[in-house]
Amino acid sequence: MKKMIKLSQISRFKTINRVVYGYYPFQDNRAVVIPFPMAEHLEEFIKRRKEAKNEYFQLNVSGNEMDFRLPDKGKYRLYDFPEASFDKSDQESVLKSIHYYLLDFFGDSVDYQLSTNYYAHLIPKLPHLSVCVTFNLSVLHDMKSFEDFLSSTPVLKRIQMHVCGTKKRLSPESKLYQAEYIRTIQHDPHFPAVLRHFQGRQAFLSFAKCEDLELIEFVKRWKSGEAFQKLEYMKIKMTDNKPPRYEVLNAVGVKYTDKTKQPPTHTLAKVFITGDCKPYTDPIISHSYVVRESDNRVASVSIHRNELNFGVWNKTEDEFLKLMD
Repeated sequence: MKKMIKLSQISRFKTINRVVYGYYPFQDNRAVVIPFPMAEHLEEFIKRRKEAKNEYFQLNVSGNEMDFRLPDKGKYRLYDFPEASFDKSDQESVLKSIHYYLLDFFGDSVDYQLSTNYYAHLIPKLPHLSVCVTFNLSVLHDMKSFEDFLSSTPVLKRIQMHVCGTKKRLSPESKLYQAEYIRTIQHDPHFPAVLRHFQGRQAFLSFAKCEDLELIEFVKRWKSGEAFQKLEYMKIKMTDNKPPRYEVLNAVGVKYTDKTKQPPTHTLAKVFITGDCKPYTDPIISHSYVVRESDNRVASVSIHRNELNFGVWNKTEDEFLKLMD
C-alpha cells in the first residue's frame, strides 16, 4: 500500500521538505502538518472526545492501536479527514507512533519539526526530530526552570520570542543561543543578548534601539573569527533609531566592489518559513563587503534606513569577485 501511494503521488511528494507536528498557521504546500492541541487547549480537546457523536474506528500506527473518527458537524468541524483521539496521558505515545510511521514512510529526506511553546512541555526525544519553540520571555518568572527546559530539549530548530520590559539575563552558554534560527522582538538588545552570543545560522532581530558600537562590534567579531562561525544571514531592524551608514561601514573596515558592475545578490533558503511565506531570505545587493581573517570568507553588508543586513557567502574573496565577471 505504501508503494502504491508513493507511486501515485510521486510528483507531489518530491516537493515535501518538512513534517510539522503542532501549530503551523502558514500556507505551505511543502509541509505535511499534523496539528496537536497545545497545553492550554488540551482540556477542550478531551471534552470534545467525551461528547463525540460519530463512532470510533481503530487503526494500527507503528504497532499502537489508535482511535480515529470523523469530526462531528458543527463549529469545531474545520476539515473532513479523520482525527486521532486520545487521552491526555497518551499524548506523547501518540506523537511517537505517528512520528515513527511517517519516518518509515518519508525516511530522513525531510525535516521533522515539533512546533510548541514553553508551557506545553511535550518535548519527546525522537530520531530526526527538531524543536521549534515560541514564548514570551517577559512573563517567565523562573529562569532556572526555563533554562532547564531548554537544556532538556533535543535539537533546537527555531526560537521565536517576544521580550518587553524585562532585565532577565540568560547564561552566555544558554541553549537558546544555539538554535539554528531565531526571531526576536525585544526592547533592549542585551536582554537576552542574542546579538552577542548567537551561535546558529540565521537570525532576525528587531530592537527598539541598538547602539552603533554594538553593530560595529558584531561585524568585527565575525571578521576576526571570534564568533558567529555558523552564521549565514542576519537582519537587524531598529524601530527608534537609524544607524549612520557610512560611519558604521567605515568603522568595520568594509571593502567595495567595482561600482561600474552589478554586485552579486545574496539570498538563501530560510531555515524556517514564517508568516510571510517567503522561502528565501530578502536579497542583499550591496557593493560593500567584509572578509573573515581566518578563512578569507566574504559577507555582504548592507545598511538601509533602519536595517542592517548581513549575508555570508560560501566563497573566498577571489571567488566572490569573479561572480561579477
